[in-house]
Amino acid sequence: MLAVTWNVNSLRARMPRVLELLDTHRPDVVLLQETKTAPEQVPHLELAAAGYQVADHSGGRWAGVAVAATTDLADVVVGLPGSPVPDQARWVEATVAGIRFVSVYVVNGRHPDDPAFVDKLAFLDAMRDRLRELRSAGPVVVGGDVNVAPADVDVWNPAAFRGSTHVTPHERGRLAGMLDLGYVDAVRHLQPEGPAFTWWDYRAGAFHKGHGLRIDLFLVSDDLVEGIRSAGIDRGFRKGPKPSDHAPLLLELDGRAG
Repeated sequence: MLAVTWNVNSLRARMPRVLELLDTHRPDVVLLQETKTAPEQVPHLELAAAGYQVADHSGGRWAGVAVAATTDLADVVVGLPGSPVPDQARWVEATVAGIRFVSVYVVNGRHPDDPAFVDKLAFLDAMRDRLRELRSAGPVVVGGDVNVAPADVDVWNPAAFRGSTHVTPHERGRLAGMLDLGYVDAVRHLQPEGPAFTWWDYRAGAFHKGHGLRIDLFLVSDDLVEGIRSAGIDRGFRKGPKPSDHAPLLLELDGRAG
């Protein structure tokens, strides 16, 4: 089974690139974030023509998440229980081929002194609680923009980010606590060291300079770990016409295709 998670930074603006991704890789499951799409504007017909059905949590101009798959989506759940921002579309779950897939877009937090940072920590706490419940029920794959760089190696220049969101002990500690529930960071499971960035600012040639962050993750329940065959980005989708500022992250699992 091949799964992809991608913060597309506007699904309508990036739809040609999304269709290109589907045609190039033919993933079984696609997790999208920051779709920025009103419910009635989700391109169900275009995605169906490409062979995908979609479960979405859409809120209009901001946020937005979706799960798309080539097979049936079962037991769809929209919204994160206990979220401090329930009016924001940041969480959707569905079961595909016996695996619970989650697409998540964590609150950015802006700055540690901003009220939004309190919401971010509360969202991470609610996410941890939900992941505990899901782990007790069966195999889980969580993919999305978690807006946390797990370690200094996941930041192009740690000194430049001191005092900023994404790298604080509060955020990293909460993410580590999720892993302690019985999940692995798929990329770090296969590549324990070295940069593996997923996001680069549009400005100042950051992508070409390698000035990135690793903030898009696949968290895989430990009962699926032996089946992880590959995990990494497709850099080509951060290039070319109208790219997102994130690259798609691909995860290949053995023996779970529908």
